[in-house]
Amino acid sequence: MMKWDNVIFRLFIFWYCCGLILVGFDLLPSFLNWANAFFLILCGILGTFYFVRTFGALRGLSTASFIFAFSMIAEGLGVHYGLIFGKYDYSGDFGFKLADVPIGIGFAWIMVIAVTHVLSLQMTEKLNHGIIRWIVYSLLGSLIAVLIDLIIDPVAYLVKGYWGWDGNGVYYNVPFQNFTGWFWVSLFFHALLYPLYMRNKVPNRTSFIKWKHRMAMLFGMVMGMFIFLALLDGLWLAVFVTSIPTLLLLITYKKKAKQNGRATAGEVTV
Repeated sequence: MMKWDNVIFRLFIFWYCCGLILVGFDLLPSFLNWANAFFLILCGILGTFYFVRTFGALRGLSTASFIFAFSMIAEGLGVHYGLIFGKYDYSGDFGFKLADVPIGIGFAWIMVIAVTHVLSLQMTEKLNHGIIRWIVYSLLGSLIAVLIDLIIDPVAYLVKGYWGWDGNGVYYNVPFQNFTGWFWVSLFFHALLYPLYMRNKVPNRTSFIKWKHRMAMLFGMVMGMFIFLALLDGLWLAVFVTSIPTLLLLITYKKKAKQNGRATAGEVTV
């Protein structure tokens, strides 16, 4: 698996670079419409590799599967009943669907929870390993998840038309319920992840550190792509409210990782 996870990570880098150009400048041909779903699935697979490197194969796969299943249920409640995130529907650009929810969305949630888990843990490392850190970690991770959605939703909704909302809001006509839904669903996942992580013994520390850094990199790449798309279409408010916090999070993560002596050249090699 060590070899395959590196191959898939490199495949993601290649796919990301191609997508940045093809999607950014509307050059994606119709026969590659499946590429959007494949991108989300790759993101989720990378998040799954992180969980496997953190918890081991069985618990890692179980964690990713739980996030996939619960998020698909939550999304389905929104699509069919307008619960949690509000009322919306997905276009046909995301491939195979379960109960009208593209499976790529479930994979995307694995990525979201993996990257926010890594960032929030790093930001709260100086706190005592008790209830206070558990609460702060969960709240911070959920807020970072909302930050991700603050750039994804305007681009995916207004620019690319990947989904449509039944309702409106002050922020690019996205209902406020959507952002509160992201917060509460993320809080649920993080509240469960923290005790699991704190009781965990990492199987291979070198591999774990490598994939931890890759999750921070993945966060930066996904945010960078959508900020780039927002810039191209003049979504200046979305760019402003997300680019500065994203940059600060990445700078802080790198600084803290170096302070801990965990960002050596070997650990960040991709």
